[in-house]
Amino acid sequence: MAHDLIIRGGTVIDGTGTEPERADVAVDGDRITGIGDLANAAADREIDASGKIVSPGFVDLHTHLDAQIGWDPMMTSASWHGITTAMIGNCGVTFAPVSPDNREYLAEMMESVEDIPKDAILGGLPWNWSTYGDYLDAVEQMRPALNIVGLVGHCAVRYHVMGERSLTDEAPTGAERSEMAEIAGQAVADGAVGFSTSRILLHKVPDGRHVPGTHAPIDEYVAIGEAMQAAGGGLFQGVFDMGSRAAEEFRLIDAVADTGTNVIFSGGVGDAAPAVVDRQDAYFRGQEAKGRQVSALCQTRPGGVLVGLRQMMPVSSPAWKRLSDLPDLASRIAALRDDATRAELIEEGVAAGTWYDPIHIHPLGLGEFPDYQVETHRERSLAALAETAGVHPVELLVDRLLESDGRELCNVWFFNRAADSLAGYLQLDHVSPGLGDAGAHVGQICDADSSTFFLSHWARDRGAFSLPEAIRRLTSKPAELIGLPERGRLAEGWYADINVFDIERLASCYPDYVHDFPGGTGRFIVESEGYAATLVNGRVIAEDGVHTGTRSGRVIRRFDR
Repeated sequence: MAHDLIIRGGTVIDGTGTEPERADVAVDGDRITGIGDLANAAADREIDASGKIVSPGFVDLHTHLDAQIGWDPMMTSASWHGITTAMIGNCGVTFAPVSPDNREYLAEMMESVEDIPKDAILGGLPWNWSTYGDYLDAVEQMRPALNIVGLVGHCAVRYHVMGERSLTDEAPTGAERSEMAEIAGQAVADGAVGFSTSRILLHKVPDGRHVPGTHAPIDEYVAIGEAMQAAGGGLFQGVFDMGSRAAEEFRLIDAVADTGTNVIFSGGVGDAAPAVVDRQDAYFRGQEAKGRQVSALCQTRPGGVLVGLRQMMPVSSPAWKRLSDLPDLASRIAALRDDATRAELIEEGVAAGTWYDPIHIHPLGLGEFPDYQVETHRERSLAALAETAGVHPVELLVDRLLESDGRELCNVWFFNRAADSLAGYLQLDHVSPGLGDAGAHVGQICDADSSTFFLSHWARDRGAFSLPEAIRRLTSKPAELIGLPERGRLAEGWYADINVFDIERLASCYPDYVHDFPGGTGRFIVESEGYAATLVNGRVIAEDGVHTGTRSGRVIRRFDR
């Protein structure tokens, strides 16, 4: 009897961190049914993996694809980068629980926090749910290409229970606290992997108030953690305000972790000196010694927003605003080529300066692939390049935009600006690569290629990780963090979520700006090079960077706590 599929002749890296081996991989239905020398076995279809790596599919623990699944079930750009399982519902912003009266407000909140257009959310989803379990049912009916695990969000839960009072620092009544805990517990019972919250002061609703949960008391979180544990156990994901109230945030993490809940927060090196990496390592190890499960996700490179002629302009001034108002890139570059217009743009740019310090603005270059300048940031920032050229940064930027026909983008570093410390932070045992925010900030940046950058830059080019260890950190490690059953490894009997890729060709393509959201809204996308095939539940969803149209993902609701 023939297998459904055999991936032949590849170098198998199984996701556990062990050494690679030359082997064939057989797939039947949605499972891996053989690994080894299958030269004498037949298959209905074969994939030639000679000279390529065969690995488990990647698990992305920080996405905001909650809405995009409705109109883009292929879940781009994540599905171009080897992701086979995506966790949605991060940062407290979700679309359930919800009543008919609250739908628009939850959409507005998602737009305000994550830059996902409200009209696309309202028009691109069926909104045929009320509870989080109902929402997961709806996602299942959308037939996503990737596997989905979902967190229920604090913003939706708190607003559902407390209404407008949820946006203040007012504590809930005992009854309200119990109701929120009950909702979270029921969401876990209905298949949510856990609960998420946002406490950073940057996350606001449209009228400028902080999102629900920003100022919630610790006992509210403890009640929620206990309810999730009573329902079988759950994950607690948070983005915390470590800038103005770090002591309170650490107390909150301790209290939630003491309920037995696994805590994952958004981490990074910021502007920190290397000593901070050692302090973070000591913190994680101290938590582990106390029996707490606390870990962090970290972006795989510095970033924040992309500026150029595509979407966000580098200067805030009347002339640059008029340039931005032109309908497309062609008309903007035509305007830039006009001598009078260019002179006005440079004059205003020199007077106003770039809206962000040019020492933290990094041109991605004029080549086929972007250069994120992790190692060369000091001498190749916009400020440093302009100083070398003896011109103002805006003048240099205009020259580069003309040279690239408006194609070049600049990466503005809000996060992980201590780039020299980033490798050390990513290497910590309790840190996982991720935080790419796939599906969010669509008009500002696209870091959905986080996995590809991690493998190509940190493992292949820098050697900060061996390839087996890098793949472990993208596969079995995040799968174990959330209790994902029988995924994250290549093993007989496990689900056939598999990548086949050429590590020497692996690359993130140059970001592009397209208008493919409902209503023609624009967004950044990033395609990839080097992926020969990606399988989800045994079926090929992408081949040589092109989607097959197969949508074999599932909503996963059972977890090994």
